[in-house]
Order: sequence, then structure tokens, then C-alpha cells
Amino acid sequence: MKTINLLFAVHNHQPVGNFEKVFREGWEKCYGPFLDAVEKHPKFRLTLHYSGSLLEWLEENRPDFLPRLKALVARGQVELLSGGFYEPLLPFIPQQDAVGQIDLLNRYLNEKLNFRPQGFWLAERVWNPTLPKTVAPSGLKYTIVDDSHFRFAGLSDEDMFGHYVTDHEGFILSIFPIHKRLRYAIPFRAPEETIEALRFWATDSGHLAVTYADDGEKFGLWPGTYGWVFEERWLEKFIVRIEENLEWVHLLTFSEYTGKFPPQGRAYLPAASYDEMMEWALPALSAIGYEDMIAELKQEGRYEKYRPYLRGGSWENFLVKYPESNHLHKKMLYVSEKVHRALKSPPAAEKKKEYPPPPALQALWMAQSNCAYWHGLFGGLYLNYLRHAVYQNLITAERLAEISQWGEEKRLEYEIVDLDKDLQPEILITNSELGAILKPSYGGSLIELDYRPKGFNLTNVLTRRPEAYHRKLKRAQLSSLSRGEQPQSIHNLSLAKEEGLEEALMYDWYMRYSFLDHIFGEDATFDQFRRCQYPELGNFVNQSYELVEIKKWDNAERLAVLLHRKGGLFKREGKVPLDICKRFLFHRDTARMEVEYEIINYGPAEVGIWFGIEMNLTLLAGDDPQRHFLFPGLKVQDQRLSSSGALPGAEKVCLRDEFLGFEVSIEAAPSSELWRFPLETVSQSESGFEKTYQGTVLLFHWRFSLKPREKKHFPLALSCRGI
Repeated sequence: MKTINLLFAVHNHQPVGNFEKVFREGWEKCYGPFLDAVEKHPKFRLTLHYSGSLLEWLEENRPDFLPRLKALVARGQVELLSGGFYEPLLPFIPQQDAVGQIDLLNRYLNEKLNFRPQGFWLAERVWNPTLPKTVAPSGLKYTIVDDSHFRFAGLSDEDMFGHYVTDHEGFILSIFPIHKRLRYAIPFRAPEETIEALRFWATDSGHLAVTYADDGEKFGLWPGTYGWVFEERWLEKFIVRIEENLEWVHLLTFSEYTGKFPPQGRAYLPAASYDEMMEWALPALSAIGYEDMIAELKQEGRYEKYRPYLRGGSWENFLVKYPESNHLHKKMLYVSEKVHRALKSPPAAEKKKEYPPPPALQALWMAQSNCAYWHGLFGGLYLNYLRHAVYQNLITAERLAEISQWGEEKRLEYEIVDLDKDLQPEILITNSELGAILKPSYGGSLIELDYRPKGFNLTNVLTRRPEAYHRKLKRAQLSSLSRGEQPQSIHNLSLAKEEGLEEALMYDWYMRYSFLDHIFGEDATFDQFRRCQYPELGNFVNQSYELVEIKKWDNAERLAVLLHRKGGLFKREGKVPLDICKRFLFHRDTARMEVEYEIINYGPAEVGIWFGIEMNLTLLAGDDPQRHFLFPGLKVQDQRLSSSGALPGAEKVCLRDEFLGFEVSIEAAPSSELWRFPLETVSQSESGFEKTYQGTVLLFHWRFSLKPREKKHFPLALSCRGI
């Protein structure tokens, strides 16, 4: 009789920072019912992976979960996979963190479930050829990647079985190819289709194995799947059909298979991920071209022939496509160095082997949860609360590392480093309450401002930019989903969560940092500025400022950073030389910064100037009544952070967070006209296209004229305090 080995793996994960209600829904609609089904069918053997963030939630909120899972492991029905505890992309975090996170999950599985894993789940299947060496200290022997990785290495359909051996600098790892046909069929096609495919692949020798491995959220959480998988009993039918054919379909775990059968051969895979990820990593225009090429090849019947030679970008391209992602990534690397430097003393080094690890290290590792660093079909980077969770943990880790090194003594420190690795220096200023990062090479702007007592990055906003999928909105190429119908893979769905999203498609030509300096044309309007389609007459917004000096005084109680740009105001009659100096002042003992501007006309004649200072700040929720504006001395009816409008005579504006208990205030002198509007993006997620509040744009602006060599001063002050 011809037989086949089926290696069935399910990966379950919720990212750090996701809403409590999502974890609950995940249990009720997906993880719980799936576990129920597995318990009812002891002959259905499979491999499971749970990320550490999900395991910790389940342990705390579903106390019966771990004992139930432990029982499944004990009876040999379930093998468990290790991996990075908080689901990092292992190739893109420091090796000591990669090994530390794997060791942490290894210890958790051993202590809580009495299981020593041999393999690991590779987050997002983001593979790098150096991984065998990276994970070697953990002692793990295998991982699972897509068949696309193997196709890019020149292997064919006939080779997508069993496992292969790869190595780097002599460190060995077994790798299993996930069969794409099964990944797309389960659970969206009838169980019989899987049975027929397995029958086709079965051999007389019975040595071949086919791997299925994919997200557990397909079984109940993806749109339309709960009704299909559980109410329509797809999962029950699938398991029963497998059980009916166990005479020739052998359910093995991955470690059992590697123990019984040698590798199919040797394979060296290029850096890759699954097909969709590499397409998402492309710049918008390239992604559109790639999408059109794939459609044309499919229409012409040539796609399968050329598929092995077609690939998008690589995961690193997200760091180019989204500078906010690059900033997040490089800040993480910087904090990692800081934390490990602080933990070098022997007692702390010993604690690194404990569960849980030292608080600074745990916060760092939680900040390496990958979902907020990129964007594709899932919201990812576009979800401000996921970015907030990363920043909150980075701020916490950094502050704990400082306390470990220096104690609680109040200090005011600065550092000049190339934080974002663009060969241009940034200036990092910290005290116990405030963390600031200035970028002279981009408008002399403030690119990060942390209120450290709350672990809150106030400048955590996202620039509005085109995405390849925006053309579906413009062309109204949207799907619909009816109750009870067979669901489609989310890769084939295009749903809209609200009407009129195409009207919200606006794109910025500069990064939405703070203390950006504008010179407006006389006919600029509020709506033009809101749409970022206004006349800009200056060359200051995204251009380089010179770092003139950094100076401490008053026994290091104050620190000043002076930036200067020799720029210009460009009118029809030519350029008017115009200099802008701005001096940032920080204090040791308070969460306050003052910025004093000096504008000098070096032209030969008097010139009229419309000058504006732009701030981009966030408290995460635009319509939450607990997070709102205050306008002292002014009567403003709509005080939501998502409100829009122009306010004359504004001297002070406050952003208050009553939920977390703090307030941010900005004072301007002389009083200015203030424009405000919400910064909103349109992005896709697994549940459809959605508009997301990223922050609020605040523009303080003044009209005045300057004679030759005349100067004008504009002081602003920003402060944070608990309430």
C-alpha cells in the first residue's frame, strides 16, 4: 500500500500590546474550540506553537489551558515548537537577544509543560542564511519555512517533501518546506481535496512527508472562518477524514520524522519569506507593477512556469519603505546595547537564565515583538497601539538600564550617535522624566519625545503615504462576505470597514516630525495644508540644519542645543536669503523643553513672511473622551483630538490624557493662529480597509515682515506633567 507522512503544524500568536478583547475573542472563537477538537480525537497528532505573549495571557486568564495542553503532550499527541518568546524576527535582532528569547521559551515549555522542544517556529518565516549559527547555542535542530524559499534555491515541485539539511559556518539545521497547496486549501477547501492530494503524493516506500504549517487564527479568527470551521464543522470533518485514512496517512511529529528518515538532501536558501510578505515589502509603485505582472502571467497561463524566478523584495525593505519602522528597529538595537551593558555584572547575568528574566531584559524582549515593525495584509505598523506597546517597553527597558547603572540620581545627559544608521548624527537627550531625539539632518526636527514616567512616545505618528492596495479603493474593487458562505483566504479579500475611505487618501511629501519649519505662500489655505498640497516657499522643512553647539551650564542642570540653517525664501523674483536658528533647552529636574527661534532676513529688501512651526503629537485615540484638548482662555466647542479647525490668538494648548493621568502643554509667544487636524491613514487589515488615527497636527503660525538684517524671535515651550 502506498503511504504518506503528514506533518501538521499550527502556529498561534497574539502580539504584545494587542487589545484584551482580541485575546478573549481569540480564545473563544479559535484557540479554545481548536483545542476542544484535538482533545476529542486522540489519533489526530500534530505540532503546536504558541508565542510567549499568548501563553502568558492564557496562563493568567484561562488557568485550565496549560494542564489541558500538558495532557496532550504527555500522551504523545502533540509536539511543541519553541521560538523567540515574544515572536521576534530572529535574523533582525541581536544574536544575544535571539538566543535569549529562544532559551526563555525553551525553559517555559520545560517548566510548565514538561517538554523539551527540538524545533522552533520561525516568525513570518523570515529566513536568513546565517540562522543556523544564530540559533545553534539553543540546541534546536529544525525549523519550518515556505516552499517558496526552496523554489528560489532552484528546487522543483517534486522536491517539496521531507526535510533538508543546511548549515552556516559548520552549524547544522534541518529545514522543512511548507506545501503551499495545503496552506491555501486548509481550511478553505473541502477536506476531500486534501485527502486526494495526499493520495497523489503517497509512495510505495512511504518515506515522503508533506508539511502543512500556518496560522492558527485561520481556524476561527479570520473573517468568515468561525462559522465555516466550527459552526459548519469543517474542522471536525477534516479530522474525521484523516482518521478514516490513517492506514496510509501517517501522522508524525517533525522530530519523529527526522529520527526515522534522513534528509532529502542539502539546500542553501536565500534570504526570503513567504510570497506575500516579499510583495508587501516592495515600494508602492513596484508592488503595483509586480501585481500586474503576476496577473498577466496567470491570464496567459505562464505563471507556474516562471513562478520560481518571481519574487518581491526582502523584509529589510520595510525599513526603507517606512522610515518609522527603521527608527523603531534602530531604537530597539540601541536600547538592546544599553540593557546588556547594564546587565553585565555577574548577579544580573545569572538572572538572565531565569523565568521571567530581569525586568529590563523582559521589557526589551517584549519590544522585539515583530508585528509593529512591518505592514502587509495585517494592520501591523499602521496600528498605533502596537507601535505604542513597542515604544512603551523600549522606554521602560532604557530607563531600568539607566537606574541599574546610575541609581535614581537625577541626571541630564546627551549623546551624539547615528541612531538610525544613515551616516548622519542624531542627538539624544535624557533626564529621568523626558527623552528627546533631535535630527539635525532633517529640518533640525524633533523625531522622538518620550514622557518616561508613563512610557509614552508623544511623537509616535505615521506619515501618510501611498500603498499599492489604495488603487482598489479608487477603483472600488472591494469584496463582500455573506454569512454562512464558504470563506475565502484573507489574501483574496478586499473589504471596506466604512464608507468613503477613498476621500481620506492624502499623502505627505515630508515626514511628520515635530518642530518643522514652514514658510507658506500667501495663498495657502487650511484645507491645502491639511491635504499637504500647499505652496511651500522655504527650504527648511526636510533640509539639513547645522549643529552649532551643545552646552551645559548651572552645574549640569540645563542643556542647550543650537541648530542653524542658511536657507531661503523662494519667490517668483528669486531667492531671499533667510536664516533660521533654533535653540532647544532641556532641564535636569523637569519634563520641559523650550525652543527659541530666531529668523534673520539677509536679503537686500524688506520681505513679508508667513512662518509656521509644525508639531505632530499623539495620545493614541482621536475620539476618546478621556483624551482631549484644552484651550485655556479660548471657547472651543469641539475638544476632541480628532477635531479640525483654525484658532486665532492661541497662546497655549494642552493635550490631556485622563486615562493614563498626564497632560502635555505647548505655549507660544507671541500668540499665534493655530491650525489643527487629525493625521489619519487608510490601510488594509485582515478584516478590511480602515481609517486609523495616527496623531494630531498642530501648526502655530505668524505673519510678519523683516527688513534687511532684522531678526524675529518666537519662543515655544513644551512640558509634561502628571494629573
